[in-house]
Amino acid sequence: MRRPLAAVSTLLLTSGMLTCVATAAQAAPTAPAPDTAPAARAESLLRSNPGAVQGASGESYQAVRTKVDGNGAAHTRYTRSYKGLRVYGGDFVIHTAPDGAYAGASVGLAAPLTLATAPKVTVTSVKATAKKQFEGKLETVGSPELFVDASSGTGRLAYETVLTGWHTDGQTPSRFHVITDAVTGKVIGSYDEIEMVAGTGSSVYSGTVTIDTTLSGSMYSMVDPARGNGSTCDMNNGTSTCTTFTDADNSWGNGTTSNRQSAAVDAHFGAAKTYDYFKNVHGRNGIFGDGRGVPSRVHYGNNYVNAFWDGSRMTYGDGSGNSRPLVSLDVAGHEMAHGVTENVVPGGLTYSGESGGLNEATSDIFGSMVEFYANTTADPGDYQIGEKININGNGTPLRYMYDPALDGSSDRCWTTSTKNKDVHYSSGPANHFFFNLAEGTGATPYGTSPICGSAPAVTGIGRAKAEKIWFRALDVYFTSNTSYVNNTTPSNTARAYTLRAATDLYGSCSTEYKAVQAAWTAVAVAGTDAPCSTGNDFSVSLSPTSGAVNPGNSVSTTVGTAVTSGNAQTVALSASGLPTGATASFNPSSVTSGGSSTLTIATTASTPPGTYTVTVTGAGTVTRTATYTLTVNGTGGGCTGAGQKLGNPGFESGTTPWAATSGVIGSFTGQPARTGTRNAWMNGYGSSRTDTLSQAVSLPAGCTSYNFSFWLHIDSAETTTGTAYDTLRVQVLNSSGTVLATLATYSNLNKATGYAQKSFSLASYAGQTVTLKFTGVEDSSLQTSFVVDDTAVNVS
Repeated sequence: MRRPLAAVSTLLLTSGMLTCVATAAQAAPTAPAPDTAPAARAESLLRSNPGAVQGASGESYQAVRTKVDGNGAAHTRYTRSYKGLRVYGGDFVIHTAPDGAYAGASVGLAAPLTLATAPKVTVTSVKATAKKQFEGKLETVGSPELFVDASSGTGRLAYETVLTGWHTDGQTPSRFHVITDAVTGKVIGSYDEIEMVAGTGSSVYSGTVTIDTTLSGSMYSMVDPARGNGSTCDMNNGTSTCTTFTDADNSWGNGTTSNRQSAAVDAHFGAAKTYDYFKNVHGRNGIFGDGRGVPSRVHYGNNYVNAFWDGSRMTYGDGSGNSRPLVSLDVAGHEMAHGVTENVVPGGLTYSGESGGLNEATSDIFGSMVEFYANTTADPGDYQIGEKININGNGTPLRYMYDPALDGSSDRCWTTSTKNKDVHYSSGPANHFFFNLAEGTGATPYGTSPICGSAPAVTGIGRAKAEKIWFRALDVYFTSNTSYVNNTTPSNTARAYTLRAATDLYGSCSTEYKAVQAAWTAVAVAGTDAPCSTGNDFSVSLSPTSGAVNPGNSVSTTVGTAVTSGNAQTVALSASGLPTGATASFNPSSVTSGGSSTLTIATTASTPPGTYTVTVTGAGTVTRTATYTLTVNGTGGGCTGAGQKLGNPGFESGTTPWAATSGVIGSFTGQPARTGTRNAWMNGYGSSRTDTLSQAVSLPAGCTSYNFSFWLHIDSAETTTGTAYDTLRVQVLNSSGTVLATLATYSNLNKATGYAQKSFSLASYAGQTVTLKFTGVEDSSLQTSFVVDDTAVNVS
């Protein structure tokens, strides 16, 4: 019988009395519907030009987020799988211009993946090796996941094993990830999901502050309805149960640790100010981007001198003697900024080496900016991290952004050994860069910022501009393995991406752009920036960048132009490299840079089949080009055999011609069909199980559209918001059973009410017989059901 289905780091102690705003309880906001048009344009560009993202045979891509700018430009983030395996470090961003034309990509891979996917070590040995890496009380060892580790820019086969338990202090939870080489069996990396700050800090007193609470009946609860119902609860110096704070008169705490509400006020206030900062300064709908508030837990553990972010909430200990809660605005903002990074960049910035340093610096930057934003007299902004918690016991802060080397461990300047440091210390060059960008080098009101080497002095552009540049670089350009210096892929660096962000916000070769260049140079991070031109210049782009045509027919693409410096100018368009019998026409034949034209390539019956590179040239005061890949199909044929090609697409006529695990196809009261009475229900047992569903389909050649679609419903008893325990892969196989592509991978993280239609192009398999296969894999506990109905392969 199937399992019954489920209904579908840190730190502020406030003194004084509180003035509070109470609001009636209300539901948490829901995430806005995604903008599908820009995502569809990005998908079209990706399919026509996979080489732009170092694409390889056997790969599939999943769009996870699209950010649309005010001018219509868009940025779509993708994750990558290779021969059915997740690729960590394979994420990328497709950028499109306001007219939909291709505007570049952010890519971490240095070259297409070519590795074999058969491991040479056993899962048993991998688990044994992982267990040896864990320090503390081990509770569970997860099943190792085979994946491709491309965090360095090149791929290698690896296993990831997640171990859970407790740190050596017995109170800090641990979700420890161990990465093992699947060929040699050697450990190649490890990290803990729990972001933690440790110290012996003193209490922080922020004066009288206002917090938002909720009135329910006659009692007020520490739930913030204005910020996604973010709540604050009391752990009662334990590690399991947490009780939301309530109060009868809405006046909370007394400013000392004698009242348990005082530390809660600080946590609630810090969460609110961090939420407001990202929303009001950067337009982000809270930490998670969907309007949800951040839960905060205070009075955690006994004599617990820690505070941590665990991916979904903040937890604060009371410090030594349970009398010095570890709370401050900048550290709370720092830890919650990790949540922003995790939710913006798929998988977050790799938590090691230079990427890890950028991860930590991002949190230091935004933690410091939250402190400035809150603007409290008791804890003003200062570019020092954790200066109020006295973590070192001698009154010094965790880190100094104006001169990172003052902490005795951090790099103030980039060197080739920066990548080998702990991520809290490899953050130094980026922290130093940001300070220089905002405040300048030399003596400042916040401290003296030294210059690295013989670099020229930097004049700051102010915090308001600097913080927007860093956030935009993170939001639309950074990938999971972005670094300081990358000689193989120089475009995948923080310098390159912050320059693009400065260009987007303030213009190419603007004062802000030049300040970004100077601020990086001042911390010894050089770059291969294009020369800054003050003359009139433009770029040319194509959308799509390739197309196929039958002899005697025509194909079109949009030619986009953009002003890259100076003023707009007239650009005359032409094309070269055409095959025999083909002609090119532009409508219009010339544009003012910033405008677009339609290129139509017409062929004749005698145009020879083949693939040709057509160069499109824009001529003005300078000449710029773009290339188009034209494929002329073989003669004859046309589209014969159009129509819907799957047999029994709605499962209403038994099981034939589907091949399925016993019990998958049928009529189920627990999982009703979308239409009719029957569907295909994979998994849902709450125990280890693999279910499959497949059908072979013949695709005629010579047609224009090959659309594979199905309706999918997913429900799950899993409660995690970050781990894919149960998965459904949708794949294309050849007649020998070899996987040609993984079209998509869904999991318990995609659970939702109702059915949603999914669709994919099968155009690359025209003229072939392929098998479409669904494979559902469920782990040992907590059911996830994958329900499919109303499939179709429509050819036209």
